[in-house]
Amino acid sequence: MPSLDQSRAPLLEALDKYRRNNRYGYTPPGHRQGRGVDERTRTTIGAAAFESDVLASGGLDDRRMSNAYLSDAEELMADAVGAELAFFSTCGSSLSVKAAMMAVAGGEGGELLITRDAHKSIVAGLIFSGLRPRWVRPRWDENLHLTHPPSPEEVRKAWETDPQAAGLLIVSPTPYGTCADIRAIADVCHEYGKPLIVDEAWGAHLPFHDELPTWAMYAGADLCVVSVHKMGAGFEQGSVFHVQGDLIDRSRLSQCADLLMTTSPSVPIYAALDGWRRNMVESGREIFGGGLELARHIRRSVDEMEGLIVMHDELLHEEASHDLDEMQVLIDVRDLGASGYQCADWLRAHHCVDVGMSDHRRILATISHADDEDTADRLLTALSDLASAAGSFDHPPAIHQPTPEELQLETRMLPRDAFFGDTERVPLDDAPGHVAAEQITPYPPGIPVVVPGEVLNDAVVEYLRTGKNAGMNLPDAADDDLDTIKVVCRPS
Repeated sequence: MPSLDQSRAPLLEALDKYRRNNRYGYTPPGHRQGRGVDERTRTTIGAAAFESDVLASGGLDDRRMSNAYLSDAEELMADAVGAELAFFSTCGSSLSVKAAMMAVAGGEGGELLITRDAHKSIVAGLIFSGLRPRWVRPRWDENLHLTHPPSPEEVRKAWETDPQAAGLLIVSPTPYGTCADIRAIADVCHEYGKPLIVDEAWGAHLPFHDELPTWAMYAGADLCVVSVHKMGAGFEQGSVFHVQGDLIDRSRLSQCADLLMTTSPSVPIYAALDGWRRNMVESGREIFGGGLELARHIRRSVDEMEGLIVMHDELLHEEASHDLDEMQVLIDVRDLGASGYQCADWLRAHHCVDVGMSDHRRILATISHADDEDTADRLLTALSDLASAAGSFDHPPAIHQPTPEELQLETRMLPRDAFFGDTERVPLDDAPGHVAAEQITPYPPGIPVVVPGEVLNDAVVEYLRTGKNAGMNLPDAADDDLDTIKVVCRPS
């Protein structure tokens, strides 16, 4: 239980004091608390947003940060969620996970065990750092065509194969809401004296209700990264590192974060993290109890709609995931005779409703603690209308689905060496056999199909071609049309 005075919110209180004192800085931001913003912009964004956008150092606090508003807020966050240390980031978990990778595994020559269903930000971390990934194979569900987190047994095999790696990085919850057995995986890592890093971007809410999946810090992880804006109430880009134990060099982590982080952090993002923590300590269990009840109501209601199946049991069994966040409502639309891409586009066009993820046969509605009966009814009405309208959709183009073996591309070069090496573009038909020099990522969910340094094969190329034709979004590709792909030049 928290031991500090969790009724405090140092950053919010300092911001309130800043505004009440009518403090004025001849410093950035140049809009001067909104004075320099045109009325059209101010009307759309809101005057209060600009009034709160002030310097963190030499503004909200003095130039030495001697009032310790930020460090006090971070200490309160760590105390609230059972961590020993917390760092705030205003550059999202995409930055936070890169800093974690660099802090644990170092630079050139460093190695890290990473699940192959890692987010694109982790691949970017490999490119920046020069680390060598030692891929841990996730469990691939051939029926559902999605990955489940690796089992503790698979993690043990990885450590037996690559005991020299500096640590293990896993993603849990996944973009589908499924969760790894973090406690058992942490135990395996600690047998080898190595840290477990959890990319828990979708798990900011987990510490605050016992019917949600296990929070990484409670399960023995050494470092986890959360995106408060995803399942909490922070602004976009609000992220927190949480650390415990003695396997993470905290000074090095702080320095790596500082290398990557902006020197102009957003005070509103900081303050929202602070306010979120206070609210969760005071009322989190009640708030998420209501959120879970609403999510379960939505799940039952959608299951009663013809052609829509809410996925639950099929995600949880011995060879699948360890746990499931029920606030992630994953809906199989295959029986509608439509693709998830078509359904997502129809919901946006006809009901102004956006879903968080879509693939060849699924859509995902993320339920927030902020949702209520009105927003639930809006979603259910939209989904009911979708079920009725889907019969008029064009038959979705077929997507070639590779086997698990075909998806496991051979890694021939370091991701950094492939990305920054001599490259050329080749026609997609000619790409098999070449070493990829770019990552190609269906987004969402943001898991790269191709990582720089991997050897392309026919099956993956055909998957990307047919997926693109069926509506798959591939924002990373250097060629928007995917007529060509960037590869490493072959020796002349």
